[in-house]
Amino acid sequence: MKLNLSILLIAITNLWVVPSTHAQIIGGDLGGKTKTVDRILAQIGNNIILLSDVENQRIQALSQNTELNKDSECFMLEEMLYQNLLVNQAKLDSIEISDGQVNAEMENRLRTIETQIGGKQKLEEFYGKTYTQIKDEFREIIRDRLLAQEMERQITAEVLVTPRDVKRFYNDIPKDSLPYINEHIAIQQILIYPKITQKEKTEAIEKMREWRRDVISGERSFEALATIHSKDLGSARQGGKISASRGMMVRPFEAAAFSLEVGEISDVVETQYGYHIIQLVERKGDDYTVRHILTYPEVSRQSLMDAAALMDECYERLKKGEITWEQAVKAYSEDEETKQNSGNVANPYTGEQYWDVQYINEIDPQIFGLTNSLKVGQFSQPSLYEDMRNRKEGVRIVRLADRTKPHVANLSDDYSFIQRAAENKKKEDLIANWVNDNLRNAYIRIDENYKECPFRYDW
Repeated sequence: MKLNLSILLIAITNLWVVPSTHAQIIGGDLGGKTKTVDRILAQIGNNIILLSDVENQRIQALSQNTELNKDSECFMLEEMLYQNLLVNQAKLDSIEISDGQVNAEMENRLRTIETQIGGKQKLEEFYGKTYTQIKDEFREIIRDRLLAQEMERQITAEVLVTPRDVKRFYNDIPKDSLPYINEHIAIQQILIYPKITQKEKTEAIEKMREWRRDVISGERSFEALATIHSKDLGSARQGGKISASRGMMVRPFEAAAFSLEVGEISDVVETQYGYHIIQLVERKGDDYTVRHILTYPEVSRQSLMDAAALMDECYERLKKGEITWEQAVKAYSEDEETKQNSGNVANPYTGEQYWDVQYINEIDPQIFGLTNSLKVGQFSQPSLYEDMRNRKEGVRIVRLADRTKPHVANLSDDYSFIQRAAENKKKEDLIANWVNDNLRNAYIRIDENYKECPFRYDW
């Protein structure tokens, strides 16, 4: 699967600005040579917007077949100005975003992209950087994005819309301007993972301890073992090397790293990803560099067959009506994210239950094939499943909970959609007032070439 880089960047960070290191603005011909140029287009407080930032947004828009006109760059620049105004005010108001929030947001976004692109290794190969380097590059950008979101949330926190507001908003929309709603589906699943036996766990741990003894005795190098054997393919290419800061890694891993002296190797550490041995390379305050080897127990054919047999039992009971879907989810499903919610699978991009069929395969490549021929209430036959986020294989049944037909938006079928639109309109009006009131509180400078832009606000 080929995923456009601009789409990847948007999905990882949901940014208004892609870092300028990702773009080259090429100047004119100088004796047959070109040169890379860049300049500051605007500044709000201490935050600057570069020509390359606007150029990146233009490239992203073109990659998504967005039609551009002569004012498109002006609109892109104004959106960046608005986001930076939010960040500037957030800093003036001493709003803080913790490292934990930044790292959690980073992990969530990267897990979503891993699922879409086919795993961590493909993400690293596509991007040409290690997982850690990707995180480092976007950490402060995500922090600013979270600051902007929090500032915007505080501005609009008191916005409420009543049913009367929703109806008035809908009636004010010209009939020929009502949006067309694409087909959406709501899906549920029952998921069973093969059981890892104690023997398989013990074998994995003993193999790790054997490697540890070999390194300590000098028979083999940690770097070589990591390169050959580590299941963390991204760091394996670097000899298992990872550079991180406190709060970036899962707790057991980080606790072990901070307990080591330079050169020391940990005993086997268990995390949600598997088993690790860790060697401390360097530590400075909250920053550290380690090498690690990751492995996890191999799922035996028998364990996979046992999971399949259990799912077959569930499937047959559902077919015969011996058990309802809700009862089957509680009795059989091992998916912690959906088990307590009747197996409903939330769209990771929107957080909502409904998935736009136009984009669903980008998130879960199997879903469309499993549900396309189903009627509402029907469920698929058991099939193999791979959870790219946790690197787990399993067996699942998918049920089509609902399917909407493409249609023009109306109050009866799309009330929640129209309600959100009405609420967003109310928020937009409130934000417009806030921007106009706060422009004079910030230092703002804009390149002369953009002074004639048809901006919405008087920057």
